[in-house]
Amino acid sequence: MGIFKKLGWYFRQEFKRYAIGVLCLLLVALVNLIPPKVIGALVDTMAKRNLTMDRLLLFLVALLFAGIGQYLFRYGWRNAIWGGAAKLEKTLRTRLFWHFMKMDATFYQKHRTGDLMAHATNDLNAIQNVAGAGILTLFDSVITGGTTIIAMIFFVDWRLTVLAILPMPLLAVMARQLGMRLHHAFGKAQAAFSRLNDKTQESVSGIKVIKTFGQSKEDTADFNQLVDKTVAINKRVNFFDGLFDPTTSLIMGLVYVITIIYGSHLVMTSQITIGQLVSFIAYVAALVWPMFAIGRLFNVLERGNASYDRIDKLLAETSSIQIAPQAIQTPAHGDIRFKINQFSYPDADSAALVNVHFTLPAGKTLGIVGRVGAGKSTIFKLLLREFDRYDGEIEFGGINIRDYSLDALLDAIGYVPQDNFLFSTTVADNIRFASFEKDAQAVEAAASESAVHDDILKFTAGYQTMVGERGVSLSGGQKQRLAIARAVITSPELLILDDALSAVDAKTEAAILHNLHDQRADKTTIIAAHRLSSVMHADEILVLEDGHVLERGTHDQLLANDGWYAQMWAKQELEAKLGGEANA
Repeated sequence: MGIFKKLGWYFRQEFKRYAIGVLCLLLVALVNLIPPKVIGALVDTMAKRNLTMDRLLLFLVALLFAGIGQYLFRYGWRNAIWGGAAKLEKTLRTRLFWHFMKMDATFYQKHRTGDLMAHATNDLNAIQNVAGAGILTLFDSVITGGTTIIAMIFFVDWRLTVLAILPMPLLAVMARQLGMRLHHAFGKAQAAFSRLNDKTQESVSGIKVIKTFGQSKEDTADFNQLVDKTVAINKRVNFFDGLFDPTTSLIMGLVYVITIIYGSHLVMTSQITIGQLVSFIAYVAALVWPMFAIGRLFNVLERGNASYDRIDKLLAETSSIQIAPQAIQTPAHGDIRFKINQFSYPDADSAALVNVHFTLPAGKTLGIVGRVGAGKSTIFKLLLREFDRYDGEIEFGGINIRDYSLDALLDAIGYVPQDNFLFSTTVADNIRFASFEKDAQAVEAAASESAVHDDILKFTAGYQTMVGERGVSLSGGQKQRLAIARAVITSPELLILDDALSAVDAKTEAAILHNLHDQRADKTTIIAAHRLSSVMHADEILVLEDGHVLERGTHDQLLANDGWYAQMWAKQELEAKLGGEANA
């Protein structure tokens, strides 16, 4: 019953709704007492040969009104209790989704997508069942069972009632023992489902890679092995789950045996009538549902309890990104001052950035180059506040970025990551994702700025073309340019291009950079790239190596230094020349 205590906050909040539901359940239980009593009276009347048409009609009318009452009151409790369960699911689903939105990068490194999906589907459904089927089963079994037993005592015979219900305490013992085992087994089953969900999501997302490397059979075998493990774990859940009904049936069988043997004796000794015995058997039949309900109740509660613990553990995790109580709400603007003495990723053995300092005046362009893993993307993650724990400070417009609200900071930044994620919607909606109020003219202007407008016009439906999941129907260069259009449509104060031109040719790259230079003359831009031609016109270029600043200066200054930058420039120029000759 611990799950009811855990959900106490919700039941207190929705007390009126559930009170109406329980009242309707009570009225249903009271109405249910009428048919057995009517049937018993009818049998006695027939036994005494006193049945007339008027009396028969009276009995039928009583049964009719009982049926109508059952319908009305059942509708009442269904509307109240099932409605409350649906509202709980909505509340928890919204809370969980918003929690996902607030969590930091470390959270998503710890939890895989499939696991989070399992929490948001299977676990929430199990908790919803507690507020729906759980509440219904608890009160229905208590109310129906209690009123039925009271009717058996007053309408038939108290001695027969006491003997008949003697085996019923065994149900509580059985339910407790099986419930504890079911709770443990169901927790393992939910974890297994999360692992299976992870595998499915990963395989579907990486289907192209799997097929390209000819690993379809191996991946299918791996999936089947995981399915077998999940099935084996669920078999144990079903084993304990399946014991509830047979055990309940056995106990109810004992109740019927006692009723028939002792009830017949009372009839033979004229202590009760045959009609009363018929009524009593009907009441015992009415007890079958409450008895089965007890078994189902513990099943629902234990499943919900295990799932609530999983959800609660997830919600208890906090983001390392804390918003200041009086955070600045106006969008950030102005110069950027980046002074990081040292930064290390959580659980990393070495520092990702050491003594990386630069000042970027508003309206200027900074280029960042270096080998893979040099620390380029790390700088952007700190600017975007994906991590807040570092030795140093970052200022935007003379204000520490930690003093801004996330909305105020991120609304001022347009970011194009290395991995371009597109949503399964139209080209136009992907471009105006950051600002859906933008009209078609603004969308086309952003597309033209990123040199993708002409490509879009060639699509089957132009800007209304569906791009498919993650932009599956587009080339790498088209996805990059759409991502750039999405970033520039809001004309952000700071535009970050994280190797965002790697999939386009040199001519298209030059066109995009030229457009950005013209359209963003008064805006700040940071470009990280492996192709040095992307940053050659930047006001300052940083060369990173192992998280340190190896060189810095303009393009001409770095060429004059004859260091890593100059060597890479000469190499890339030679490759471009050889490539041009080969094409010729």
